[in-house]
Amino acid sequence: MGIEIDVVVGYPINDEVERVLGLAEAVGEPVTVTFLWEGREEAERAVLVPAATLALWEHWAPTTYPRAGAGDETRAVEEAPELAHPAEFGDFTLFRRRVGGRTAVARGGVVVAELLDPDEAHWLQEKARNVRQGFMDPKQKAAFEEFLARQASLGEQ
Repeated sequence: MGIEIDVVVGYPINDEVERVLGLAEAVGEPVTVTFLWEGREEAERAVLVPAATLALWEHWAPTTYPRAGAGDETRAVEEAPELAHPAEFGDFTLFRRRVGGRTAVARGGVVVAELLDPDEAHWLQEKARNVRQGFMDPKQKAAFEEFLARQASLGEQ
């Protein structure tokens, strides 16, 4: 899915995060990112989805991403992320949502992208594509029905 980049995040002054965020905004397509936050042992993988792309996916996807149920033993119990001040990286500010696990990326007070779980991003992209491919706008549908009406039936051929 899109571009894959590994980012090592050490300090908020690290401009590498700002470059990655700017790249995703400029490219206009999802960028897979691996964050190695200082003080954490495990890397955090996410997909940085430009806001316009995410809006398109969410428009066409008929439902929301299914979260793990209480009876799902394959997933570890997720802890709610701690409440913290927004993280700033140059012109970009990251706002982590406590519910849903997404992180909004804003520049100049406008959300330009969101960090999503890779599974959620893939699911959303697939659902949106499948629904969009089966959709006909009203004019296209009327033209298609008119075309079919002009065709000879199988018995007449």
